[in-house]
This record gives sequence, structure tokens and C-alpha cells, in this order.
Amino acid sequence: MASKFSILLLIVFVQSSSWAKSASTLENFIQCVSINSELSVPVTTTLFTPNNSSYSSILQSPVFSLRFLEPTVPKPDFIFTPLHDSHVQAAVICAKQFGIHLRVRSGGHDFEGLSFRSESQTPFFLIDLVNLRLINVNIEDETVWVQTGATNGEVYYKISQKSNVHAVPMGTCTSLGIGGHITGGAYGAMLRKHGLAADNAVDALIVDAEGRILDRAAMGEDLFWAIRGGGGGSFGIIIWWKIKLVRVPEIVTTFNVVKTLEQAGTKIFYKWQQVADNIDEDLFIRAINRVVASSTNSTERTIMNIYNGVFLGGIDRLLKIMQASFPELNLTGKDCTEMSWIESANFIGLFPIGTPIEILLQWKSAAVPPALFKAKSDYAKTAIPEIALEGLWKLMLEEDAPIIMMIPYGGMMSRISESAIPFSHRKGIKFMILYQSNWPEGDKNATEHINWTRKCNFL
Repeated sequence: MASKFSILLLIVFVQSSSWAKSASTLENFIQCVSINSELSVPVTTTLFTPNNSSYSSILQSPVFSLRFLEPTVPKPDFIFTPLHDSHVQAAVICAKQFGIHLRVRSGGHDFEGLSFRSESQTPFFLIDLVNLRLINVNIEDETVWVQTGATNGEVYYKISQKSNVHAVPMGTCTSLGIGGHITGGAYGAMLRKHGLAADNAVDALIVDAEGRILDRAAMGEDLFWAIRGGGGGSFGIIIWWKIKLVRVPEIVTTFNVVKTLEQAGTKIFYKWQQVADNIDEDLFIRAINRVVASSTNSTERTIMNIYNGVFLGGIDRLLKIMQASFPELNLTGKDCTEMSWIESANFIGLFPIGTPIEILLQWKSAAVPPALFKAKSDYAKTAIPEIALEGLWKLMLEEDAPIIMMIPYGGMMSRISESAIPFSHRKGIKFMILYQSNWPEGDKNATEHINWTRKCNFL
């Protein structure tokens, strides 16, 4: 009995010591940030601990992959939400001074939760850039400066309010944060015409390990090269990007065409692989493959192939291109809708046609909501043979709720050198593949679903 009581006292002592140390670290951090930054409000109003009622909502609200919010996943000791560039500088200086590990989150869209969790570096805190979302559009020199807490959708909207013939070639997901997006390359529906957002980045501001803010000239060309596609969190905290605007037509055309295996889906998909990277570079055709109930037998499932397209031009020219290069899809005028480029950003983001563009300003809004899922990517240099596609469809039918999406490359992506920036997937890549498995809350087979995505890589 005495030994059990001694163990209990030891546990209480260790926990009390841990809490005391954590509280002391927090107090030191608050004081240090106050000294080292330009503050118009007390630091405590931008800092949240697990004892704050807002902590959970701030941690969870932008998270896209919900499996990293489960109780077993380590959480940050506190969350700091800077209101000014100098706050980020101060956070870096103070984290270094007190030996606290940190994570940086721009939008929370990363599939593996690396921006807000840490398995080995504990204790740690989170710098959430959610309040740093200024966007300065300059139509005269055709550039935009963007703070890295802003989302794709916000940038698209702000540009559209200044010009209907300018845009930036960023991602299709409108709730994606700019900071991590561009550091990973940032592909979107205009990659075949204009390359990646990282290809069009012309300057940046980064906070280095010493807490200094460096622009392109100050950081040097080697570092500026590295942060565009090499993972910016490895080199510092990027707080602003300057991106070159690209010209878009006043009218673009969008379409969705759906095929199933019963409608010669395999042969049509095989042809898509042959043409998607070689077709006119004004045309982007994404292929999304899902499992659905069969229309001929309600007790069986089949594969649905969705061809989701955006064309930088009008319907008439699009139909001529498709008839010449991809007649198997049988695209007609009835399948197509002409709209402005900003409206197409909603469309390719999977919002229903007619959704007001103001939805782009609602940074927590996404056509595809957060979920429990695992996703992996791959790259194809040759077309997958029909017999192998049959094997892929069979693998999909073994899983509960899989998605396999293909993003076509070619065009500008093939003309940019693989060493121009760290994103090396260029000439010779036909398309990118995303394998994804989703499962509902309470599903006890998460490991099996995760393993399914890994099987796909070995096809």
C-alpha cells in the first residue's frame, strides 16, 4: 500500500513539475515576444493554451485531415496567432532563446498534418498565420503581394475585383493556404498554360532562424530557389509571396462529362491518358475516378470516370479541339458552360455552377469538407495499359470509398527545366496521380484504409 502511495505521489509531482515548467515557459515567451515585436494589443490576446475555450476551435477549424485531431496525436502546448510580421520575428527569436520547438501553419490543408503536430519534438507550440492575410494587387506591373495566411480563394477574388483578364496559376482547392502551397510548387488548372505558382513567384519575405526578415535580394538566389518547391518550412517562415499575374480571356469554358465502365469507360480513360498532356495547352482535363452504385444492378458497384475540364477560350474552339484530339469523350455544347475565369475557380474547386464568387472569401468554406482520409501521390511517365486499368478498377472496388484523381501535365510544364526550381516533375511526366481512401468517424479499420493507398503505388 505504501509503495502504491509513493508511486501516486511521484506521478503527481512529475505532472505538477511539468505543468509548472510549461507555465513558466509560456510566461517567458509572452514577455519575450512583447519586448521583441511591434504590438498594438497585448500578446495574451493572440495566444491560446488548452485552458482557453477557443483553443480547440482554433486548432481544429482549418484542419483538412481529421485523423490528426484524434486524442492520441500530440497537440501544441499553445497556439500563437501573430497580427504583424514583427510578431513572427519575435516568435522565432523567443523560441530559439527558450529552446521551444515550433510548427508553422498557413492553411492547415496538408494531408499529413505536419504543420500543426509533432511526434518527436515535444513540447512544441504552433504559429498559426491565420491573421496574416493581406493581399495587394498591382495591375500596372501585373503582380500581387500576398501574406501567407491568405487562401487561394481570397487571392482569386481580390484579383477579380481589379481585373477580369488577370489571374494567378495556383491550386484548385480554394481554402488552401498560400504559404505552404507555393513552397510545395502549387499546381492548378492553368499549369499546362503557365506552369506552377512557384514558377511565377518573383519575390518573397522570409523570417530566418535569426529572426531577420529577408527579401529575395537579401536572402540570395540559392535560398530563393530552394523555397519555391523545396518546402519553405525547412528554411524559415515565409510571411509574404510576390507572384506574377498571368493573362486570362474574359470568357472561359468549363465542362463535366461522366462515364462508367459500362459505357466503355476503360477505353475512354486509356485514350485520355494518351491525349491529356499533348492536347492544346489552353485545355485542362482532370480525371476523377470514384466507386458508385451500378445503374444496371443496384446490388453491385462500378467505377465512374469524371472528366472535369477548364478551357481558356470559348465553346466553339473547344469543341473543334476535342473533336480533333479526343472524339471518344463525345463532348457536346450541352456539356459546356461559358463563364468568367473567377467563376471557373469556383467550378474547378467543385462548387456547384452558379455559386456566388463571394464564397471564395469564406476561408473555412470548401466544396470538399474535412474528412478522415489518407492520400498518396504518384507520377506516370507512360500510359497505364488497359489490362492494368482493369486491375486498378478491381483494387478500387475492394475499398469502401476510394478516389483516384489524375492531373495532366505537358504544355508549359514540359518546357520548364527540371532544375529551374526544386519541383522537378517536368518533361516526360504525363500526369500526376492522387490515391485517396476516405472513411467515416468510428470506423475501426483506419490502418486497412491507409494500407490500401500504399497498395496502389505498387501497381
